[in-house]
Amino acid sequence: MTDAINEIQDLRSPMQEMPESGPLFVFDRPVRTGDVDEEKQLRLDGVARYLQDIASDQVGAMGEGVINPIWIVRRTVIDVVKPITWPTRVHLERWCSAMSTRWATMRVDIDGEDGGRIETEAFWININPETGMPTRIGDELERVLSARTTEHRLRWRPLLKDAAPDVPETPFPLRFTDIDPMRHLNNTVYLHVIEGLLSERPDLQTAPYRMIIEYLRPIARDSAVAIRGRDDEDGLAVWFMVDGVDHARVRVLAL
Repeated sequence: MTDAINEIQDLRSPMQEMPESGPLFVFDRPVRTGDVDEEKQLRLDGVARYLQDIASDQVGAMGEGVINPIWIVRRTVIDVVKPITWPTRVHLERWCSAMSTRWATMRVDIDGEDGGRIETEAFWININPETGMPTRIGDELERVLSARTTEHRLRWRPLLKDAAPDVPETPFPLRFTDIDPMRHLNNTVYLHVIEGLLSERPDLQTAPYRMIIEYLRPIARDSAVAIRGRDDEDGLAVWFMVDGVDHARVRVLAL
C-alpha cells in the first residue's frame, strides 16, 4: 500500500483511510480550556498532547509484557478538517498505517461531539532506553500494530526538503518546563510557535488546512533557539534553528 503519508511526496495528498477490519485503540476525553485558543478552538499543541497521551495509554494498556515503552516522533501531520470547539468531548481512534521492524506510522482520528474533526498521522521511532538508539519492536506490540496494515516495509522519506532561507531570525528562549523526560524540547512546544504565527495568517486557519512538522535533530535545554519563517500565497514555512543549523521544519497549507 502506498497511500500512507510516509509514501506521499505531494504535500496535499490525502491520508490513508482507516481499514475496514482490525482492532483499534479508542479513547474519549473532554477538551479543556488549556487546549483552546481565543476562539475556543482546539489548538495544534493541544492535538499534539492528545497524540502523546493516547500513545502512552495504548502501550500502558498492554501491560508489563510490552518491552517498548519509549518512542520518539520524527514527523507529525495534522489535518484540521473542521475545527473542534470547546466545550465538547472528543473521541480518538488510533491504529497503525505502516510499519517496519523499528518504527511505525500511527493514524489518530479525533472527532468532537460538536461535529469537528481532525485527522493525524505520526512517524514514531522505537527507542532503546539504555542506548537511546532505534531498536526492534517487541513481538507482542508488533502483533498489535500489524493488525490493520499490510505495509511492513516502512521507510523514512522526508516531506519537507527546503533548507532554511537566509532571512532574519527571531529568538525563542526556552523555559525549564519546555523540556521532556528525554531532555529534549517537548513536541508540543514547537507548535506554540506555530499557533502564534498562524494568528497573523487567518487565511490559513480556514478549514480544511494541514500542518506538517518534521523533527530533524533534538533541541536540548541549553540551546539558543531561533525561528526563521517564510510567508507566501501557498502557505507558511518555519524553521527552528540552533547555531545556524535547522533542527525542525514546519509547513502549513490550505487543503
